[in-house]
Amino acid sequence: MCVGLSAKVVSLDKGMAIVDAQGARRAVSATLLDDLEPGEYVMVHAGIAIAKITASDEEESKALLSGLPTTSTKTANERVWTRTLS
Repeated sequence: MCVGLSAKVVSLDKGMAIVDAQGARRAVSATLLDDLEPGEYVMVHAGIAIAKITASDEEESKALLSGLPTTSTKTANERVWTRTLS
């Protein structure tokens, strides 16, 4: 199974985007998406922004992840980012 995470684009530079997923910031490739702007939301998989999504899509994704059980002080989203993008 593949996991894609929603994130907000913070900045763009030379085909790379800095994205923020509930406080976890990462650099990801943005070369697959045209006309991407800071403030927009994307779905990220394997370090690549694969699709633009709406703010409501991002809220839904965040709500689903926050409902996952946790045994650490990290959020579910931070744990997934650590496993998939580190």
